[in-house]
Amino acid sequence: MAHVDLASARIWRGAPQAVAACVAVVALAFVAPAEGYYLNILMQAVTYAIAVSGLVVVLGYCGQISIAQAAFFGIGAYGVAIGTGDFGLGFVPSLLMGVAAAGLLGLILGLGSLRLGGHYLAMVTISFQQIMTLFATNWISFTHGPDGIRDIPRPTILGVSFANGHAFLALCLVCLVFSTLAIWRLKTGRLGRAMQAVRDNELAAGTCGINVFGTKVMAFGMSAVMGGVGGGLFASGFQYISPDQFTFGESIVLLTMALLGGVQSPFGSLVGTVVLVLLPEWLRFLKQIYLAVYGAAVILIMVFLPDGLWGLMLDRVIRRSKPIVGDVSPLPLLSEQGAETDEIVLKVEGLAKHFGGVKALDGVDLAVRRGSVHALIGPNGSGKSTFINVVTGLYRPTSGTVTFAGTDITHAAPHLRNRAGLARTYQNIRVFRGMTVLENVMVGAERPGNDIAENPAQVVDRALAALDFVGLRADAHRQVGALSYGHQRYVEIARGLAASPQTLLLDEPAAGLNLTEKHELGALLRRLKGHGLTILIIDHDMNLVEQVADHITVLNFGRRIADGTPSVVLANPDVIAAYLGEPRREAA
Repeated sequence: MAHVDLASARIWRGAPQAVAACVAVVALAFVAPAEGYYLNILMQAVTYAIAVSGLVVVLGYCGQISIAQAAFFGIGAYGVAIGTGDFGLGFVPSLLMGVAAAGLLGLILGLGSLRLGGHYLAMVTISFQQIMTLFATNWISFTHGPDGIRDIPRPTILGVSFANGHAFLALCLVCLVFSTLAIWRLKTGRLGRAMQAVRDNELAAGTCGINVFGTKVMAFGMSAVMGGVGGGLFASGFQYISPDQFTFGESIVLLTMALLGGVQSPFGSLVGTVVLVLLPEWLRFLKQIYLAVYGAAVILIMVFLPDGLWGLMLDRVIRRSKPIVGDVSPLPLLSEQGAETDEIVLKVEGLAKHFGGVKALDGVDLAVRRGSVHALIGPNGSGKSTFINVVTGLYRPTSGTVTFAGTDITHAAPHLRNRAGLARTYQNIRVFRGMTVLENVMVGAERPGNDIAENPAQVVDRALAALDFVGLRADAHRQVGALSYGHQRYVEIARGLAASPQTLLLDEPAAGLNLTEKHELGALLRRLKGHGLTILIIDHDMNLVEQVADHITVLNFGRRIADGTPSVVLANPDVIAAYLGEPRREAA
């Protein structure tokens, strides 16, 4: 298929660019000053840029606030300084020691704090930063205290000396090239999309098979590692370090660099770092007022360019993106035939969920047969949304059991339920707004356990096939937030279908749609019938329910009041009294 070749080409197209970039930066390094003030400025910009790229991972990709990057930067620097000076190790072992220490502490900090969020997480990272500064200042026997560490040697690697300023700057620039490209590739890969999904909507990410907590910890660890690499190079470059170079104020500077350039791209962080390091130098001709002008310039950029300098350029590129052309195989389920069977794929027994004294669910029993379209209806407040949230693991049941495909999943985490083949949509749309339409659907296709999850080319094909099914292929490269409300619902459905689930749970899919969109949705659901996919649908639109449902269960005040075929249930007096409000007429 054409897209397999396209995906393979993407893997290799970065290689010549990386080689060209390395050649260019090495040439640049050898025309730069070998010593002195301007070399120090370049060295600071390069090593800071590597550390700032770590913030792109944790904050830009994963949406977790970290104000401790200077601490990890300092850990890497002290690793090189102490390893080469006190322990007599080489540069590479010392750098690895510092980076490993930074990564380990980053993981520990993540494990201990990432169940928090927002300003609580920020406070924890600030506290960690302050603790590391106190350690560096007061543990004199190990860190040499406030006086710092002098005469840190520059490395010799594989017999090549980097003692010369040109050579060491070239080494730092090559490290910057590879770190920038690696983080750029991360964003377009499976882990990067998982991080962005967690950033945009944790609940939806969990029900798409993503281990939310594990993804956050991974992002924190990677950010700390990048900080350690930058710090290790900084120590050898300047050949002197002290605790006051790695304080809370420096963490704020690193964070500002990331935000200024554009925290969602490593290229943006590079732009922000260069601007923030060089801008004061460019403004020094203003003498006494240059710091005020510098501060005002930073404020204006951040106020009027919330996505940073790189975000402005990237927005222009996205607007010029062309639709993806080329044929892909249709969704596998469309080539399969499967009528309703007697096998129970989803079984709920005695399910109860109490919120204090309110019994949202009170002993509900329900059995969904494989290959059927099962509707769950009821008036507002009857417990329908609570039911689907308990079944998908967002709520813990007060009592009762949930069995899926013969396995008890009552206490399984949401991402494990999805990996077992249980996908869902939401009453209040939960798409990943910072991502494109195609990337949203690719998150679903990459569900662990899906037959193509490990093959990037087939993931793209499966996502495009799902978009073809809902009629949104032409919008594949648009930001999902730019779509209409109805089309965002279709993106959610496409994301669920791309995961190749055994059972798809649709929570109020017609909510907020106009009459035309409801007709289109009904046609789409009818096209899914007869292909072996089990669907549980919750909706208030009785016309839609009657068109597609094989079986209906009715809830009222958290209890099941009717269960059976549509004709039997909709003629039930209790259902008419609780939900329909008046007897149904044959003409209607």
